[in-house]
Amino acid sequence: MTSKIARVGIVGTGQMGSGIAHVCSLAGLEVRLNDVSEERINKGLATINGNMARQITRGQITEEARQAALGRISTASDYAGLAGCDLVIEAATENEEVKRKIFAQLCPLLPPETLVASNTSSISITRLASVSDRPERFIGIHFMNPVPLMQLVELIRGIATSDETFETARAFVTALGKTATVSEDFPAFIVNRILLPMINEAVYTLYEGVGSVEAIDTAMRLGANHPMGPLQLADFIGLDTCLSVMQVLHEGLADSKYRPCPLLVKYVEAGWLGRKTQRGFYDYRSGTPVPTR
Repeated sequence: MTSKIARVGIVGTGQMGSGIAHVCSLAGLEVRLNDVSEERINKGLATINGNMARQITRGQITEEARQAALGRISTASDYAGLAGCDLVIEAATENEEVKRKIFAQLCPLLPPETLVASNTSSISITRLASVSDRPERFIGIHFMNPVPLMQLVELIRGIATSDETFETARAFVTALGKTATVSEDFPAFIVNRILLPMINEAVYTLYEGVGSVEAIDTAMRLGANHPMGPLQLADFIGLDTCLSVMQVLHEGLADSKYRPCPLLVKYVEAGWLGRKTQRGFYDYRSGTPVPTR
């Protein structure tokens, strides 16, 4: 027996949270956004508006659809404002401590039947569920970035996730027009367990002087037919996120093949996190990406 999701709460209005709100509102669901400040929420709303405007110019949606979708989005200044939602998705930064704190504060304010999900790309769902008051109604719903464009959503059951929660989450993903794939609750799940070590290996290839940024990205674009090179992709994902996932893999699986490349660590320490800070493996400040090595 699956429950129908009609109202979705989202904690975190960054790239992922605003993307999830975007697709939910276009699919006809009511959305309530929460973040640590009004400024962050407004920035998220501006992102959604801008991305929908882009979809109109591409002929993917109509102006009426955009207006209707934006009308379905409201904001909540605190977690109590999410109490009327059927499902609340946490889309905060990829940091286990931050996420655990959110669930510990959020769950007591929600009705017992509300489903809770994390959009984590690597952290154990079982561990996150353990700090909630409803591990059987807790699940991983991992959207890919950018959410409006990417077809896949990974569903991850924790050890206690009930069949009903899983089926409801799967129906929710289908209702958004996305494709669900099911992953066991192992570090980084399916996509990132395969993708991030490849990116990390590309950084090692740069670090060891095998090739320049441009040579590596061109080689993988034209030699493996990837739509973008691994270092360009790392900048897009955010080098801090790449490092977090590699650390989760390295700690969780205790295998040296997942050791984060020292050069990746150095870039993150420098605050060169990719596109969001205008510098990573490329420098974006002039408007044209220029390799930094």
